[in-house]
Amino acid sequence: MHSVLIVAFLLLSSACASLTSKPTSNAAASADPARGEVLLPGAAEGWQASLIMDNDSTGIWTVESLPVFEQYGSPEVVGLDDKGRCHVLVSYSGKWTPLTRCGDGKWLGGLCHADVDPRAEGSELYTGGQNGNLYQLRAYRNGALDCRLIAQLPGLEIHTLLAGELDPRSAGPEVLVFTRPGELYRVSPDGENGEFRAEHLESLSGRVRDALLLPERAGKAREIATVTRAGTLSLLTIDEQGTHWSVIHGEPMGMGRIALRAGSAASNAVLYATLDDGRVQRHERGPDGGWKTETIYSGPQGPRGLAVGNFDPDPAVETLAVFGYGREVQLLAKRAGTWSVETIFVDRDKGHWLAAAELDGRNGTHELIGSGYGARIFMLSRPPGVGTEGVLTAASGD
Repeated sequence: MHSVLIVAFLLLSSACASLTSKPTSNAAASADPARGEVLLPGAAEGWQASLIMDNDSTGIWTVESLPVFEQYGSPEVVGLDDKGRCHVLVSYSGKWTPLTRCGDGKWLGGLCHADVDPRAEGSELYTGGQNGNLYQLRAYRNGALDCRLIAQLPGLEIHTLLAGELDPRSAGPEVLVFTRPGELYRVSPDGENGEFRAEHLESLSGRVRDALLLPERAGKAREIATVTRAGTLSLLTIDEQGTHWSVIHGEPMGMGRIALRAGSAASNAVLYATLDDGRVQRHERGPDGGWKTETIYSGPQGPRGLAVGNFDPDPAVETLAVFGYGREVQLLAKRAGTWSVETIFVDRDKGHWLAAAELDGRNGTHELIGSGYGARIFMLSRPPGVGTEGVLTAASGD
């Protein structure tokens, strides 16, 4: 009987102690990036990994850093997931507050941000995906964000979007929509009763998986660089006569992502592209307008993310990062004419997107944001003080 009472007393004492004692760490509180910075394991020396969003088990296929709320100093992070949701994450002193909009039911993949609609103040977000539905998201100065359906392309998957004044045959800016099967549409805000109007421009030989705008050329049509599942890197221009395509490079292998070197002009542009077999190619335009192509890296198969920026403390070093089915974020750097590769982070599952961002002014380098099958958005950054010689940091006294 005494032993039973003693055991009961000990159990009761333990329960009371657990109720009254203070936690020894804030690990539970910091697990939510909406409440504070959450650091992640797996980053290489000289890098820090942090969590922007955990999406449970739902993959996030596209992620970009965009100035959605123009009244805020820091740009937002936008992620598109497998359930057709658009997540706009607003930063505030290391915290990330998610605003989740839309709900298409199938994956969203295409994303762009531009001032297309003259009826909306500032720029708008545009997104679409597997169901062929195109959405517009408007941000308001009071912090509100809405989502509305503006076009439907039945039987087509929306993979890639670009926006701007790209087609002189329509008044003002428009959204270019690249689909699977390979089709090209123009969506403009000049339909009846204030609606958007979708017009088919042409059928394509392959699905455009990524596209970007090259710098403007005085008096000439804007060039759009594209990569396709058919294995081509091409330039698209649109004039009064229609669309015109010029193939820069072709491969018997699908091409997946494309990026432009910062500081490039149209006359000396440098493009990077990934191939599904793991190669990364560099394409440089010469003075005669021709393009020189070289393979700079042969890595794991299935690269699905490519980002170019200033990722080294020395801004003279040419750097880009790759992320894909191998789960590793790898940094490529060219010093003294020689390329090197370094793994800077390993995610918990296959990667699908990678983007450069400027989200931390405490260093002199760009950040990287990534997403994919790991069902989260992460950020990779250099520690405070890196690339800012002479600036005092908290670690300066160590």
